[in-house]
Amino acid sequence: MHFKKWITIIPLVSTLLLSGCSLIEPLVYRIDIAQGNYVEQPDVDKLRIGMTKEQVRYVLGSPMLVQNGYPDTWFYIYHFTHGHDDSVQKNFVVKFDSQSQKLAAASGDFEVSSEFNTPLN
Repeated sequence: MHFKKWITIIPLVSTLLLSGCSLIEPLVYRIDIAQGNYVEQPDVDKLRIGMTKEQVRYVLGSPMLVQNGYPDTWFYIYHFTHGHDDSVQKNFVVKFDSQSQKLAAASGDFEVSSEFNTPLN
């Protein structure tokens, strides 16, 4: 009779112990991880069609990615993971005219300003 009590208690205890591991997970500290180019809307608002590559680099910083064979397309990618929360990724692509090497287009998770199509004097 004493043996039957243990047989019913062992699965119950093991289930409680295993479910306790999931309760510990939120208590484990995870660092924030930021990777890539942090781009802000006020910086994107400064972009104007016809800017040189040097001017764009001054405003946004160096691009995260320039693919081989496509030097006129710059990718600004920012990936952020805050501890246990979901990751956030922001992408912004800048394209230059291959002939003039001037800024021709920009798109992504940031809106270009209404003055984007007004060249700098």
